[in-house]
Amino acid sequence: MLTAVSAIFVFLLVILVHEFGHFAVAKIVGIEVNEFSIGMGPKILQRKKGETEYTLRILPIGGYVRMEGEDEDSDNPRSFNSASVFSRIAVLLAGAIMNFVLAIVVLSIVSFGIGELTTTVDRVTADSPAEASGIVEGDIIVGIDGEKIENWDQVLEKIGSSPEGKELEIEIDRDDETIKKNITPIEEDGRRIIGIYTRSIKSPGSAIRGGFEKTGMFLMLMFDFISMVFRGEVGMEGLSGPVGIIREVGVAANMGIYNLLYLLGFISVNLGFFNLLPLPALDGSRITFLLVELVRGKPISPEKEGFVHFIGFILLISLMLFVTYRDILNTNLFK
Repeated sequence: MLTAVSAIFVFLLVILVHEFGHFAVAKIVGIEVNEFSIGMGPKILQRKKGETEYTLRILPIGGYVRMEGEDEDSDNPRSFNSASVFSRIAVLLAGAIMNFVLAIVVLSIVSFGIGELTTTVDRVTADSPAEASGIVEGDIIVGIDGEKIENWDQVLEKIGSSPEGKELEIEIDRDDETIKKNITPIEEDGRRIIGIYTRSIKSPGSAIRGGFEKTGMFLMLMFDFISMVFRGEVGMEGLSGPVGIIREVGVAANMGIYNLLYLLGFISVNLGFFNLLPLPALDGSRITFLLVELVRGKPISPEKEGFVHFIGFILLISLMLFVTYRDILNTNLFK
């Protein structure tokens, strides 16, 4: 039950925010919106307010904003194709941008909840290398082996990657005095440690900074993934469909609210990023056609553009079905 509720929450939220981005900007630039739908398949609820029909559909795996004249000819002066190229690009960009905004918000909440990890020692483990060397609570780690330390991740990386038996020179700041300690890390539970716990701080400023940093980190991971795909370092096993995502959401939900929000932020960045790729049927492809129109001074034939999007949609659906089938087999639902 927890997995189902968590999955519906995650899917609906990232889709709602994405589609709301399209919807809000379309309204702002004066495009007529006929329908704002969350979910796919048969309608569960519907309500018309003004010119727009708001619908909730049974399958929480998609959604759409149906704008006048977006996929058909229309003489309506407020149709999608009657708007300026820049207005249409803004509408298409808005969905991904809202996903990035959602990621920043939820990852800021996560950052505030867990606090910002500092390089200040909060506690020293008994009988550890750190205790033996004389490190105490309140010491600030400022350097390791001559390299300046600015955050806790650097501390973990330097200690964790040190060769077995190698002595590290750890530079600490204690009462405005710089002290150097020579410490040899030990291995515990498959990782190298010296036996210290870091102090964390909680503040709105550090939380917001953490939200931006984590969102940026996820974006870099997306670029790295695309690069690995082109280098042939990632195959089909690197992809996951709705079933695989639901499985991961369930795992995260059972580990706590912050783990679930962290995964929500990742999924939101993922959705925004891939929607901007110039692949047929995605927002990125439509933006590409609009940029070509901007350069040419006239639009590409709607029939040709529609055909490209149709073929892309078929390929994307086929890929999703294949990945979903593989996820089902890997989940062992039939055993």
